[in-house]
Amino acid sequence: MTTSRISITAYLKCFYVLIIICMGAATFVEKAHGTHFTAENIYGAWWFASLWALLTAFAAVHFVKRKVRRASTVLLHLSFVIILAGALLTHLTATRGMVHLRQGETVVTYLVQDGDHVSERQLPFGIRLNRFEVEYHEGTTSAADYISHITITDGDTRSAVVSMNRICSHRGVRLYQSDYDPDMQGSILALNADPWGIPVTYLGYALLFISFLWSLADPAGTFRRLLRSPTVRKSALIMTILMAPAGFIPASAAMLSDADGGESTPPVLPKETAEEFGRLHVLHNGRICPIQTLAVDFTRKLCGKASYEGLTAEQVLTGFILWRDHWFDEPIIKLKNGPLRETLMLPEHCSVNTFFNRDMGGYILGPYVQETMAGASDKFHKDVAAVDDRLMMIMEMTRGTLLKLFPYTADAATTWYAPTDKPASTVPTPDALYIAGAIPLLAEAAGDGDTERAAMLIGKMKVYQKKNGGVSLPSSLQTKAERIYNAVPFATILFMVNLTFGVVMLTVTMRRMTGSGGKTNGTAFRICCAVMVLSLAALTVCEALRWIISGTIPMSNGYETMLFVAWVVMAVSLAAARRFRIALAFGFLMSGFFLLVSHIGQMDPNISHVMPVLNSPLLSLHVSAIMFSFALLAMTFICGVTALAIAATRKAIGNSRTGAPEALRVLSLIFLHPALATLAVGIFIGAVWANVSWGTYWGWDPKEVWALITMMVYAVGVHAGSLPSLRRPLTYHIFTTAAFLTVLMTYFGVNYVLGGMHSYA
Repeated sequence: MTTSRISITAYLKCFYVLIIICMGAATFVEKAHGTHFTAENIYGAWWFASLWALLTAFAAVHFVKRKVRRASTVLLHLSFVIILAGALLTHLTATRGMVHLRQGETVVTYLVQDGDHVSERQLPFGIRLNRFEVEYHEGTTSAADYISHITITDGDTRSAVVSMNRICSHRGVRLYQSDYDPDMQGSILALNADPWGIPVTYLGYALLFISFLWSLADPAGTFRRLLRSPTVRKSALIMTILMAPAGFIPASAAMLSDADGGESTPPVLPKETAEEFGRLHVLHNGRICPIQTLAVDFTRKLCGKASYEGLTAEQVLTGFILWRDHWFDEPIIKLKNGPLRETLMLPEHCSVNTFFNRDMGGYILGPYVQETMAGASDKFHKDVAAVDDRLMMIMEMTRGTLLKLFPYTADAATTWYAPTDKPASTVPTPDALYIAGAIPLLAEAAGDGDTERAAMLIGKMKVYQKKNGGVSLPSSLQTKAERIYNAVPFATILFMVNLTFGVVMLTVTMRRMTGSGGKTNGTAFRICCAVMVLSLAALTVCEALRWIISGTIPMSNGYETMLFVAWVVMAVSLAAARRFRIALAFGFLMSGFFLLVSHIGQMDPNISHVMPVLNSPLLSLHVSAIMFSFALLAMTFICGVTALAIAATRKAIGNSRTGAPEALRVLSLIFLHPALATLAVGIFIGAVWANVSWGTYWGWDPKEVWALITMMVYAVGVHAGSLPSLRRPLTYHIFTTAAFLTVLMTYFGVNYVLGGMHSYA
């Protein structure tokens, strides 16, 4: 019996690891050879399905031999078997295809791609496209929805609408909006018929959700036993942490740089007048927003900050618009150290005119830009492209092509014009003349130093916008929220505060755990709790402002998900700190790290309209659950790193105490159980959303695959019964520290290396 059990366990481990390796390798194969190749030769291959079948079989035998009787555990593992069974039914019985419709024509066939061959099959009913339309966010060219109005003929006729996140079902066939023809006279619908696989799969999802909740709430379950662990209650982890967060530098002081002390100051509007200009609205980044937002984006892109030499972003923007020649001599363009600066011997701060030198042939970057367009992609040419992009932005701004300040509403549709645009024929001549002449008049008043006239002209522009902007103008609440958001650099301030407190707290904590710390200080701990509460409140305000501004939950891109992870880390650490005070140090450190990543990474902090397919409550639940899980897994990583550092320090100083790594293991497991639950629920909510949106609940996209790998890897950590080595604290901490690489790969690796549908860097 023992030999048999060892053999079954060995086979189970072998297939488990093999599947993880195959899936991870497949994502890189897809990067090299394309999605179609990988789908045919790996994910859709017989041997890959056989690996899953063998894994399921050996897992079932292992489960029976261990005589597992706890109902929540049985139901949890059974749910995965049912999900796999549903996937198999979908693979064997589902029908997928595409229906190409042209307006006014009835179609009775659909197309199916089988390898390189495309075949035509009969529909059980006819479909006629009556009209296709694209709905836009008011006053912009950002799509809000893609809508096909169709008629289904099946004995009698019925009218239906197919759009993003809105399925049309008829006789078991589901139709999804997929694409459309460039002439707007045709629409492409995805077709899916899966009468057996979807019900079985959804049953598995439901059982999974119920069983995870049950396992976390079960008084006799592992998670509840961990919460009652005497190891945690008696450990040094619950001793009061000595805190002394000295030397903290206010964020405002760190953000401001010393002035260069130039001999002359470029001409600008008075701060109050420039601020009034910033209160106007403009079409920017695909949405209507205050000009202040455009000014902040413009200034930050040029010099890396939202201000320059004590001038506000609005003053910088209006300076370039109204006094172009003066500002072209201003060294506002900040260049990073690198091959561009070294090769061309450029200073750290350059002006526009630095790059236009008659003695050097005019535009000095011109030849290198041509090389970049021809395919050169080394660091030098990437720097050239980045600087050229900034210079082109300045040119477009000074010409007025980016200043879409002037709305006109006709037939309930609003169009925003720049001074250089040719208004539509429906725009009355007086309005067209005003659009073309308002900025030149403002420049004339500013050039004459007539501040009162400039303010009056700005006031007239505000009146014009209110009169002609229609419903495209954001509400007063949205405008106020955006101005507050632009004025406060939330991520910058909070990452500095949180990292400072996190480093100090963790250092003091480790000193105590290694036996070299001093006495405890309850007052210091309460101060740190108060700082964490304030930091969490500030980030909550930041998230709320972004929500108000965009009108959607702020979790649609990499920047917003980083903010949400930081928010979750702080909330979890505050809740855990009542019992495990070290959690507060972890919370400061990890939230500071995530905020730092959002601040200095390649993520875009701009607020924009989300794609229509992303405008779904299921997406919000999916991303929330996944990010909550990643935050908890980050806490297990910090537990692991801390435990390993403590063990190494104790070994170096000859201290043989062993309590801290074991207590940290228990704390890590307390984070790991809900992390696995939320990760699994998040993954399968995402599958439901995908099925609702485009007719397939699992597409083997790299992000999906690595999320599944992450779940499978971390699931090993809660199976110490089958893997006794994980009961040893240091072995467990080495495992969780290494496992965090899968989280990094899922979030950053897919976004920046592998790509795919889920790449939202």
